[in-house]
Amino acid sequence: MTPRLEYFAAAPKLMQAMLNLEKVATGSGLEPGLIGLVKMRASQINGCAFCLDMHSREARRRGETEARLYLLNAWREAPHYTPRERVALAWTEALTLVDRSQAPDADYAALAPHFTEAERVALSLVIVTINGWNRLAIGFRSVPPLAPDTVPEAVPDTVPGAASRATPVAAA
Repeated sequence: MTPRLEYFAAAPKLMQAMLNLEKVATGSGLEPGLIGLVKMRASQINGCAFCLDMHSREARRRGETEARLYLLNAWREAPHYTPRERVALAWTEALTLVDRSQAPDADYAALAPHFTEAERVALSLVIVTINGWNRLAIGFRSVPPLAPDTVPEAVPDTVPGAASRATPVAAA
């Protein structure tokens, strides 16, 4: 995939406004781990490879467990998340998929025992912001950087009955 546009260079003042919103939303007092899960979940739903790469690296640096990162797509079935995280993830899905969900009353009501009114606003702005970043990254085809440890030299052929061999990965 070839990037379409370097949007920070093309519109620095506009991007600074986006960065300012990000800074205010993420600096609102919500736990960094919760914010990270919300960003990862929205990015999974939106299919944003650039943001998934960035936020999974950030999560690991914060000490997030691999299991919680791997199971995030199935958070409803996994016992790895707190009740506060669960309602935040449900709200993330509701707002990210707002065209389908219309932000159900039940999802909003579930926030009240776990989040103050100000925290609900902050959480919603974190969700709004990551959805905006996802749309910028996807729309302008931002490509996650390739680190040397992320691309195997060969991918094994797993076709049943095929001879055991390795297929080289094409160079980027």
